[in-house]
Amino acid sequence: MIIKRFRKFLLFTTMIIGALMFLAMPNAVAQIQIGSDIQEFDYARPKEYEIAGITVSGVKYLDQNILIMLSGLTVGETIKIPGEKTTDAIRKLWEQGLFEDVTISATNIIGNKIFLDIEMKERPRVSRFSFEGLKKTEVDDIRSKINLSRGDVATEHLFVKTRNIIKDYFDEKGYLNATVEIEAIDDESKENYVDLKFKVQKNSKIKIAKINIIGNEDLTDDQVRSAMKDTKQRGYFKPLSALGPALVNTTWDIIRLRPKSALETMETYFFDNYRLRILKSSKYIESNFETDRANIIKKYNQKGYRDASIVSDSVYFVNNKSIAIDIHVNEGNRYYFRNVTWVGNTKYDAQTLDLILGIQSGDVYNKELLETNLNFNQNGMDVSSLYMDDGYLFFQADPVEVLVENDSIDLEIRLREGPQARISNVAVIGNTRTNDNVIIRELYTRPGMLFSRSDVIRSTRELSNLRYFNNETIYPDIKPNYSDGTVDIEYHVEEASADQIEVSGGWGYGRLIGTLGLSFNNFSARRFFKKDAWKPIPFGDGQKLSLRLQTYGKGYLSYGISFTEPWLTGRKPTSLTVSYSHTLYTNGYSKSNENYASFKTDGFSVGIGKRLTWPDSYFTLYQSVNTMRYRLHNYSSIFNFGDGTGDFYVLSYNIVFGRSSTSQPIYPRSGSEFSLSLEVTPPYSLFSNKDYSTMNENRKYKWVEYHKWKFNTGWYTEIVNKFVLATKVRFGYLGEYNSEIGVTPFQRFYLGGDGLSSGYNLDGREVIGMRGYQNETVTPYYYSDTDIGGNIFSKYTLELRYPLSLAPTATIYAMAFVEAGNSWLGFDTFNPFDVKRSAGFGVRVYLPMFGLIGLDWGYGFDDIPGIPSANGSQFHFSIGGSID
Repeated sequence: MIIKRFRKFLLFTTMIIGALMFLAMPNAVAQIQIGSDIQEFDYARPKEYEIAGITVSGVKYLDQNILIMLSGLTVGETIKIPGEKTTDAIRKLWEQGLFEDVTISATNIIGNKIFLDIEMKERPRVSRFSFEGLKKTEVDDIRSKINLSRGDVATEHLFVKTRNIIKDYFDEKGYLNATVEIEAIDDESKENYVDLKFKVQKNSKIKIAKINIIGNEDLTDDQVRSAMKDTKQRGYFKPLSALGPALVNTTWDIIRLRPKSALETMETYFFDNYRLRILKSSKYIESNFETDRANIIKKYNQKGYRDASIVSDSVYFVNNKSIAIDIHVNEGNRYYFRNVTWVGNTKYDAQTLDLILGIQSGDVYNKELLETNLNFNQNGMDVSSLYMDDGYLFFQADPVEVLVENDSIDLEIRLREGPQARISNVAVIGNTRTNDNVIIRELYTRPGMLFSRSDVIRSTRELSNLRYFNNETIYPDIKPNYSDGTVDIEYHVEEASADQIEVSGGWGYGRLIGTLGLSFNNFSARRFFKKDAWKPIPFGDGQKLSLRLQTYGKGYLSYGISFTEPWLTGRKPTSLTVSYSHTLYTNGYSKSNENYASFKTDGFSVGIGKRLTWPDSYFTLYQSVNTMRYRLHNYSSIFNFGDGTGDFYVLSYNIVFGRSSTSQPIYPRSGSEFSLSLEVTPPYSLFSNKDYSTMNENRKYKWVEYHKWKFNTGWYTEIVNKFVLATKVRFGYLGEYNSEIGVTPFQRFYLGGDGLSSGYNLDGREVIGMRGYQNETVTPYYYSDTDIGGNIFSKYTLELRYPLSLAPTATIYAMAFVEAGNSWLGFDTFNPFDVKRSAGFGVRVYLPMFGLIGLDWGYGFDDIPGIPSANGSQFHFSIGGSID
């Protein structure tokens, strides 16, 4: 690099000296041929001429008038020849980068009038371009980055820019020694056009062989390296070396009754020594290295070293395949908090503020923790939230170090509480499909209310739960009006596809299976009869319309329709859901055949849902009335009683009490959810004096009676960055009213497999997915003559999730899981510890058009009696979270 700079300096100096020597010559003249005459111009005594005409020669593809304008020369102006005007004209044209040569000559002189000609040689243009030495995917990526098109002028600037883009592309992939040669080949089919060939040699990928930390004393090399999130040295994986200090620090935190600090210590250990070592490569990217330099200082600051700095660093090649990095640090002294005093607080006393701040005398000085607990703590309460949730939008907290003595720091936190702010205007920006009222009714911030940061966060969550918008781009823009003490809030959203389609086909149960399902999740019934609203369907009012059709060859047909209005009255979040379903299953014979058998079901349901304000606003209550008719004709293959002919009726009332505080519907990182439901039918047998012990099955079960209890719960915890631990528990119980009738053969529980309802789901059975086992096999006496399903089940799931993509077009996350569950025929055999166990991994893909799709591999550890193939290695495909 130094040699190149010296050469440029020497060349420039030589040119300057030569020019000065030329100008210093006493008789410096220039000779210009005009026709057959030769005209001499004296540089020492230039003459003034009026430009009488300007022509352009040597140009075929550029507009001559524009070129004359770019030169700065105009007809009629008086210039000196030789002089700066012509020199500037040549410079201006040369700077365009379009020419290989530019000269200005006089074509004629008449008295004091001169005729000039600007002669230029155009640079060639690009005809085609190709790449050598690259894969097709690499070529496609680079084409989109270089933005090169046919007809572009093949300038040196173009070559340098393109070469740098290609080099940067491979630098990002770790190919620091990649070389790019550009060959220009004349296009014989078109004059002054060239074909460009980019010859790329990637060479070996460069890895970071070693990161040397120099100057550190209190923090080990491993601790400093662990702060670098994206710059990792090759082959470094020693989690046990950091385990000892982590356990010591965690134990000490527990002894001091600081469970939060203990958890953070173990989270840091896991994050630094497992996730980053496994998932991060050792390639060197300069921009990432600059960020990681700042991360080192940040880690030192967290440990109390407020004066830590990086003195210098160097990156150098060890060999042609690896580099090394030397980082010289100056740790400085370690500091501790001593005294914390509050100034300006009138709303809350110092004791309350100390409790929220969570910093005690003797704690290691941590500026990041101080800022987090003052301004915004995602995992708990902070001082700003305390004020801002009560309208103090203009609140500010300014921590000032008033005394630094030895290793101790005294803080004075100066508060400016300001007045309480009320909301003036609330607006929504970016909704192109969803009507404003559908969004605004979900908000917890209304004009006239006191500003509350918690209400803003809750409103953002509710918009996310609508599933109409891109969850990652929803944000509230808070605009304070200091003059009148009010605030305007704008919620920015980005519409995403809300409708879903399910199309599937396959072979199962000895016949062809076909399914078509449509779900319009942002439907508008009031615009149904408006012709211009069908684009392709009426949308925007937040209603949901679902249609589903399924056929299993000739003998099975099922269809259903449901409609939900989430705001029945338009003013309160009370939902109305109406649904109807019909199923017909036959053995394939015609109705006139004496062997014809059929099973027909018809169901209708009406439900009302309501959001509650007590115990808090996350609770909901849903109630519904359901009817179902089972009509059997000569069909005894499902139930082990009777002649298989008769009608059976279900009239039930269902109530669901639930709560959900999850951060997002698709990939929740925090929060919890639970639901407790009870479905009951009238106890017909208790109102009757009939002797059910002697009654045949058709009469005994004509009016189906039962009470069905279900409990579901789940917790979501982000243990480290984006890693989420999901814990779930499910329980169900189907009970009886009359021991002479027993538990109904309808509405039973079937556990195992993908959780998808099959064509034999005619008896109202509830299929619960469980990975590692075949469909429905974790069920008492399955595949036996006495199989009627279980009336108790429990299921326990633990999943560790990590997102691969959170884009609005596709949310994808991977998971590892352990699972356990079982089902029983009654409490006399129920044992919550007698469970079938499994483990495995899977992936979930949420596509707005198709909903949630899952693929899992699970291994069932426990045998199923009588079904040798039921457990072991099993793959499962799920739709709509059926397995979850």
